[in-house]
Amino acid sequence: MPTPLVSVLLPIYNAEPYLPAAIESVLRQDYEHLEIIAIDDGSTDRSLEILERYRKSDGRIVIVSRENRGLIATLNEGLALARGDLVARMDADDISYPSRFSRQVAVFSQRPELALCGTAIDTLIGNRIIRGTPNPIFRSGSLRTLSMFFTIFMHSTVVYNRKVIPEPMLAYDPSYVHAEDFDLFRRIADRLPVTIIDEALVAYRIHGDSVTNTHKRRMRQTHLKIVAENLERECLVDDTSALGEIGVATTMETIRNLAEFVLALERKISSLPVEVRQAHTDGALCFFYFLYQLIADEERPELTHAFLTRTGKWGLIRRRERYGLLAGARAPWCSRISLAATRRVDGLARYLQSVPAATVLPQNGMA
Repeated sequence: MPTPLVSVLLPIYNAEPYLPAAIESVLRQDYEHLEIIAIDDGSTDRSLEILERYRKSDGRIVIVSRENRGLIATLNEGLALARGDLVARMDADDISYPSRFSRQVAVFSQRPELALCGTAIDTLIGNRIIRGTPNPIFRSGSLRTLSMFFTIFMHSTVVYNRKVIPEPMLAYDPSYVHAEDFDLFRRIADRLPVTIIDEALVAYRIHGDSVTNTHKRRMRQTHLKIVAENLERECLVDDTSALGEIGVATTMETIRNLAEFVLALERKISSLPVEVRQAHTDGALCFFYFLYQLIADEERPELTHAFLTRTGKWGLIRRRERYGLLAGARAPWCSRISLAATRRVDGLARYLQSVPAATVLPQNGMA
């Protein structure tokens, strides 16, 4: 079959510290039939200068530079400019491993009916790479079902197949700011076949200035909105108002309502046909951990204690964390010391759990 052109969509906003490594990781791919659509979204640092320098040495780079319009507008602009049948996403602070595109193109060659292919990730902190491990949830579950509960792909790992995805569908919706990828993935997975290479082909960088870190609250609110829409569409719950409430304020009342919602969802899932029940159970468990982390990040142990008690989920969190929360329900000052120690030991794990696109199925009862 003809070698397909891969258009790499690279939005950039003040990415100077990380941009050279990101660009070089694309230019050094063992798959060379590609173009980079680099859109400088009104950067105020040296990002544009870096782009121009690389374009002088490699004509595969197309640069657009203009005033800041935000990520969603930039992504849609890039989709309109892309010439390839395959459109790959890449973030300006991540790194693609040399065989990433050749591996993904090979998957589309073997399965031309696929609409989307993502990959697993390693985690990059400074110059240190934390190796990812295969996630059994992707081998045993329906990606369509899982996509109802969490962002099944990291955004910077996906490749879209424009021969399969209808043009109106392949667009980011501004109604879902900071979770536009979750929305697009669930819409595609709902109607078309998707897959994941459960091997790390991208290094996902964690740093304080990332969109995930700087817009966490709004991202979580949008995530809750999307899950509510999905559950309502599938008639899995009668009332999703508890999700909107917890996104606005974390109080004893909103936690009580949320716990009732979680238990009602579990009862509904338990009544589903056996052939679809496990995927729904896995997705709901991932969503539970998302809710748990949202509450835990408030650093008010009495609230986390109430949520775990009302849902009956104490067995799903770490033993040492459980002790801190039990103490904190009676003596908050004591719990703060315990939880601070837990954060020092588990800072990376707790941070990753706060990122919806990185939610994974916990193993061995570990949160």
